[in-house]
Amino acid sequence: MGSLLNELNKAYKILGVEPGLYIRFRYKNEILEGVVMPPYVFTDPDIIVVKLKNGYNIGVLYSEIKDLEIIEMKRPEVGSISSEKIVQRKDLPKIIVVGTGGTIASKIEYETGAVKPSTSVDELIEAIPEVLDIAYIESETLFSILSENMRPEYWEIIAERIYNYMRDEAYKGVIVTHGTDTMSFTASAIAFAIQRKNIPIVFVGSQRSSDRPSSDAALNFIGAVITAVKAPFAESVIAMHHETSDTKIAVSRGVKTRKMHTSRRDTFRSINSRPLALVDPFKKDMELIEKEYIPRSKEEPILMNGFDKKVALIYSYPGIDPEILEFLIEKKYRGIVIAGTGFGHVPEYMIPVIRKAINNNIAVAVTSQTLYGRVNLSVYQTGREMLRAGVIPCEDMLPETAYVKLSWTLYRTDNIESVRKIMSTNYVYEMNPRLTEDLFLR
Repeated sequence: MGSLLNELNKAYKILGVEPGLYIRFRYKNEILEGVVMPPYVFTDPDIIVVKLKNGYNIGVLYSEIKDLEIIEMKRPEVGSISSEKIVQRKDLPKIIVVGTGGTIASKIEYETGAVKPSTSVDELIEAIPEVLDIAYIESETLFSILSENMRPEYWEIIAERIYNYMRDEAYKGVIVTHGTDTMSFTASAIAFAIQRKNIPIVFVGSQRSSDRPSSDAALNFIGAVITAVKAPFAESVIAMHHETSDTKIAVSRGVKTRKMHTSRRDTFRSINSRPLALVDPFKKDMELIEKEYIPRSKEEPILMNGFDKKVALIYSYPGIDPEILEFLIEKKYRGIVIAGTGFGHVPEYMIPVIRKAINNNIAVAVTSQTLYGRVNLSVYQTGREMLRAGVIPCEDMLPETAYVKLSWTLYRTDNIESVRKIMSTNYVYEMNPRLTEDLFLR
């Protein structure tokens, strides 16, 4: 251990441990064991990081570690896959996990403290062995990207791959690991791209990478596996922490879900809607919240893939320049979603250029940037002028859902009236016809 130990933090040197060792120790009257993880540049010098048997990482002050034992001197490299360690039960429901990257499939780059996508789906499963008591899991790593790099053409690849798995009756559910920043976009895209779904498609991610303390990766993934196996619904959903503490996983429709906080583990919220279900990852059970949903079926799904790339999403703001729309007209965009203020308004001086866009066969759809509530362009004069110009009100759709739906719609038709009809049709509960007081997040 000599040369490596000399390079480690004070805590590692005092305890005489290095990354890869399997140790057992007493911490606050509890016996813990796990693999010693490497520190990164911002790790407190008095702390060592240990990956526990349950897959969680903890940071422990060396001074609070008692009765330290080194159980194994040689361990496989942290994160490496060892197939003989994964023993699966073929009597359990079979699911497929499709990896696309994101924080849940990332590791800390210990020299810089930055997070980079590098963990395979198999490594994730190996790190969370509890899931092997719930399902027989197959996996495929389709992409290994951070979600800010997701593109509509990738949605098409994901949709086609999921569709092929859904046509195989052996699979009872699909899980997609994905970065949280654009997860709701992709979950919405899959909701529209695969119609008449027969099994659930569960998107899951994490706010903190699986190899750092307080990661939410393990619990989220367990919740996603339970959902894939037990959910009575066959929809494109997101399974993430319901609260900051490790209690329940909220399962929400992708088309009604928004990431609401940059770092909290309970970042996802159902907007103008409730979660479909809450999952208890410890009891391995599910509580249904919504009674209306698309049920599992024996019917074969329908692939309606394809997204028009010439669609823009813009936000109205005081002083917005009409040249923004002029640019989109000049570049021959085919669709524009405007997240308006309040009921869906834009400044009055924007209406002539909106009319020009529509006269150029560009579909202009309107949502509200307030998120909660619905668009109503009949209340004020500005809204009525927007309606006369020909905009398409999107009810209570989220801006990102409207963007995805318009992109999906324009791939299918050039006719503005057909676009209007499709955008006004509720396909996958993307619009809630009735909003009640309890749906507003306070």
